[in-house]
Amino acid sequence: MRYTLPALSGGVSSILPPLNLRRVFLCGIAFVLFVVIVMLSGEFFEQLDAEEIMVIQAPLSGDLTWYTSPGVKWQGFGKVTKYPKRFQYWFTAKADQGSTSDQSIQLRFNDGGHANLSGSIAVGYPVDAKNLTTIHTQYGSREAVEQQLVRPVIEKAVYMTGPLMSSAESYAERRNELISFIEDQVENGVYQTFTEEVKQADPITNEQKTVSVVKLKVDPAGNFLRQDQSPLKHFGFVTFNLSINNVKYDDRVESQIQQQQQAKMQVTTAMARAKQAEQDAITAQKNGEAEAAKAKWEQEVVKAKEVTAAQQRLAVAQLDAQAAEQTKLKLTLEGQGEAAKRQLIMNADGGLDKKIDAYVTTQTIWAQAFKDFRGQLVPSVVMTGTQGGTAPASGVTTFMEMMTAKAARDLAIDIQAGGAARTKNNP
Repeated sequence: MRYTLPALSGGVSSILPPLNLRRVFLCGIAFVLFVVIVMLSGEFFEQLDAEEIMVIQAPLSGDLTWYTSPGVKWQGFGKVTKYPKRFQYWFTAKADQGSTSDQSIQLRFNDGGHANLSGSIAVGYPVDAKNLTTIHTQYGSREAVEQQLVRPVIEKAVYMTGPLMSSAESYAERRNELISFIEDQVENGVYQTFTEEVKQADPITNEQKTVSVVKLKVDPAGNFLRQDQSPLKHFGFVTFNLSINNVKYDDRVESQIQQQQQAKMQVTTAMARAKQAEQDAITAQKNGEAEAAKAKWEQEVVKAKEVTAAQQRLAVAQLDAQAAEQTKLKLTLEGQGEAAKRQLIMNADGGLDKKIDAYVTTQTIWAQAFKDFRGQLVPSVVMTGTQGGTAPASGVTTFMEMMTAKAARDLAIDIQAGGAARTKNNP
């Protein structure tokens, strides 16, 4: 069949081939199918990133297929749900961390004080299909997991940790325990506890008061007993790196803590001063002991020097005494030798040589005196006569004989002896 179109303006006419209605219909269907395929192309395949886990629910059977490795996965018009392999859960009052609203968790201490706890914790999903299927069927989305599972577990751990300490303890000496108790209970389950009434001194007034102290139950091996297993651990979640970035106490508690800290600082300062004073006393004592020891050892040095000098003098005196003793012995022996020598000489000739020398000396002395005498030696008139035929001796002769006899007597020499001179022994 041919169709003739009317002539166009300008006198130009065109002759088109006859239209095929069946072909037009098929082209229209193909175009519609193309548009539908383009529109539904996102339902055929799904891209999975490396930091995600994906589950695809089949459209007819409802079977769940889990994918943990990255890449393009066949979707087949199934429902896709994605979960992160790890996420940071924030429970904080800061608007730039997590949600813009205040997500901090309140805790109550055993002294009645309150505080809002801010921080975060890292949570890792399990990668096995069994746990993932259980989590997906019970919660169905990441938001539900965070708000219906993770947050209640953290709130319960915080609630059970507060009564284990006082506000002041959480602020200072037990701050690390606060973090470790919360993290342990989030990971493994809350503790079994019991309450005990005890008397404690008020940190400010120092007055005794009765307080309820919550203590942990332990098994015979010393391990903490748990009320139940942590739901996060039950589903295969892994928690780590709990971080507390702020603990905002009530104004009353904050004021009380500041007073306690100030009182402790004053006590610490006083103790430090006392310790310093004690140390100064010890130092002074040690310095005194050191000075005394120094003076003592200086005296010991002087003493040692004096002792050494005295010992030297003693040694010298002993040596001098020994030398004197030797000198005495020498002189004694020499005297004894000389005496023995003289005794032998005396025994031999009676000391004649010395006696002669003495005799000559005395004779020389009176002879010289006689020689030098200028007076009248004899009387001018001498009456003389004979006696028995012998003339009497003159005065000079008599004087000389007397002096000679005196010298001989003094020297104990017998000058009348015949032969060799000999010495008479005085009676």
